[in-house]
Amino acid sequence: MGIGYAFGKNILIGDQFVLNGVPAIVSALPFRTETKVERLPAGSDLIIEDHRTEVPGYIQKKAAKCRLSYERMIEKMGLDIKKNPMKITVGGDLLAGSGVGASAAISVSFGRACNDEFKLGLDLVEQNWVGFQGEFPYHGEPSGVDNTASSFGGIMMYQIRDGKKMYERIKPPKPLYVVLANSGVTYDTALMDAEIEALIKKDAGFFYKRLNKTAEQVYALKAALTAGDYDAVGEIMTANHQLLIELNMSHPRLIELCERSIKMGAYGAKLTGGGRGGYMVALVKDLDMQAKIAGTFEKEGVPVITAELGLNPVDDVDFRILK
Repeated sequence: MGIGYAFGKNILIGDQFVLNGVPAIVSALPFRTETKVERLPAGSDLIIEDHRTEVPGYIQKKAAKCRLSYERMIEKMGLDIKKNPMKITVGGDLLAGSGVGASAAISVSFGRACNDEFKLGLDLVEQNWVGFQGEFPYHGEPSGVDNTASSFGGIMMYQIRDGKKMYERIKPPKPLYVVLANSGVTYDTALMDAEIEALIKKDAGFFYKRLNKTAEQVYALKAALTAGDYDAVGEIMTANHQLLIELNMSHPRLIELCERSIKMGAYGAKLTGGGRGGYMVALVKDLDMQAKIAGTFEKEGVPVITAELGLNPVDDVDFRILK
């Protein structure tokens, strides 16, 4: 039996435009998906058992894409599923839902479990590449940001420059506490690329003005994180969410949750992930405020994740160019 683990992720800014050349700042969450791979007798079918705690309906809604993801990764790893049929069992403490890197975590952890079971000898960069391949059925053309955070942990600025994927570590000087609240909406992020293309055709000036502003905000947020200026981080997050609202990438429920978090004292808040659903993230001052905001939402039945960001980097490498 092979076992693999991978982190969830939280996007602070830039996720929607990585394929347009804008960097993103992303952190792994201190929660993981665990995948176990067991060989089955020849002639058996691929068996998938998914025991993750989920936002209601998420696993069933993503089941077909999940199977396609496994099949793609199996092919890319050079495994013959007919000769090596397997049972895949998924669990862990990462909630399965849109916006927290659930598809990246399940993809990276599966690749690592296969690497363990079939002795493939994949290094960290190659394991990340397998996870990237697993993202295609979920997202269309993925940027690679989710699987990279899932693979390497910590906080990073991720970007694609001259066709090369890379990341640089960010190391804030003090703890970074967040509350993530789920909108209850599951959106197919594979549709977003086509919608962005349609928006560019309709009004390229409107789109690129906000794209350029987002790039400015990314670098400003990186500087604020490095300096530990979380008031500035919160202001930038909130301002970026306003840009996403103008681009029709948010959702009324996400907007409501963000506004309420700020009224309860958060530094700032915005949607996280591809948009149109999933989670919002609020940056908060301390554990007391984190408990206050999370407790308020939980009393209303809103699924909540509380976390400290920037934990669990897998190594001390500060910069990587990826496969």
